[in-house]
Amino acid sequence: MSRLSSYVDDLPRQGCFSLWFGPVEGPAWFELQATEPHYAASTIKLPLVIAAHREHEAGRVDLEAPIRIHNGFESRADGSAFAMDRDDDSDPEPWRRICTDVSLRWLCLRAIVRSSNLATNLVLDAVGPAAVSATFTALGATGSALSRGIEDTAARAAGLQNLVTAADLARILQTLHAGTAASPAACRDILAILGAQQINDAIPVGLPAGTRVAHKSGWVDGISHDAGVVYPGAEQGGDPFIFVMCTTSDLDEHAGLDLIAAGAAAAWADRRL
Repeated sequence: MSRLSSYVDDLPRQGCFSLWFGPVEGPAWFELQATEPHYAASTIKLPLVIAAHREHEAGRVDLEAPIRIHNGFESRADGSAFAMDRDDDSDPEPWRRICTDVSLRWLCLRAIVRSSNLATNLVLDAVGPAAVSATFTALGATGSALSRGIEDTAARAAGLQNLVTAADLARILQTLHAGTAASPAACRDILAILGAQQINDAIPVGLPAGTRVAHKSGWVDGISHDAGVVYPGAEQGGDPFIFVMCTTSDLDEHAGLDLIAAGAAAAWADRRL
């Protein structure tokens, strides 16, 4: 029995646990409920950033254009105003620059490397949810949706949710690796940003120290996700592979992250050399 099979047998019985493990091109080697939708949490920031690059290439937005950092947004549900909670954001840098101009490209960077919520909403305002929907369609992600910004409680109360599936996140990573999610240069840039991720408490924990991972995680109460391309070193052997795990359960944040790390460790043991 494979390590992943044993790992899956030991998963908690309560909750939804989705897993996609496979090559950077082609079908999965192992799947578990990979098409089940989960609340996206911060994994939604990856398709948003890809959409920003695609819109830049189409000439509809400018990644170098200055954007004034502010903390005031309109709900996608009813247009009502809302502001974000600085204490709930994992990235202090955009907050330090309130009322100053930064580039859209810089905001995309902060949305990934420190999962900035403020930067994310500013990018969404510049790009628009329709562009993200078009990106999902273009990349073949059929079970995911971006309907609202972060902390848009009116939209959440109205039933507007951001959703992903493990299979869709894997598909998005495959298109990035193939250089087709946007232009080849943009795909390389986005993978480099994912590789510069500063929040590394899920997939990387389960891998040998120093293993390069280009990934984006997401977490809120009851939700822990991580999706990444793993690059074994020359001395470790094996080709790059993709590992995605989405968890929706009663586990606390740390237990959910530990569960993903254990899954990544099992995938590493089962990888094809």
